[in-house]
Amino acid sequence: MDDCIFCQIIAHKAPAEFVYEDDHVVAFMDIYPATRGHCLIVPRQHVRNLYDVAPDVAAAVMAVAVRLAPALRDVTRADGMNLWQSSESAAGQVVFHFHMHLLPRYAGDGLHVPGNRRRAAPAELNGLATDVRQRLMA
Repeated sequence: MDDCIFCQIIAHKAPAEFVYEDDHVVAFMDIYPATRGHCLIVPRQHVRNLYDVAPDVAAAVMAVAVRLAPALRDVTRADGMNLWQSSESAAGQVVFHFHMHLLPRYAGDGLHVPGNRRRAAPAELNGLATDVRQRLMA
């Protein structure tokens, strides 16, 4: 897709600092890093988000995350790591090409993921879980 910046990066038509490439997935440094070492892991195939990605494509992206995380931790001397994926604007997706963020974390870095949380009532959890199970079986 000509208007997708990630497709342009994958095709080497836009600049990026690549850290990994194979036939199905690329990983490169985020130009707007939330933390030092923030990387993006992106399938070569253009797919909008988690709702549209095929399980095998998502698995390939996750396999690269698992391989890349220890190397990134060692290079950055991170204290921890977040793996983050956003689908659609309400969730913070800005580039509409499925991707995962690999975020090295440092003690006191000030980044708070996830934000506001509250304890859910057991009845709410049961109702949601029941509805999801039914939807999966439909």
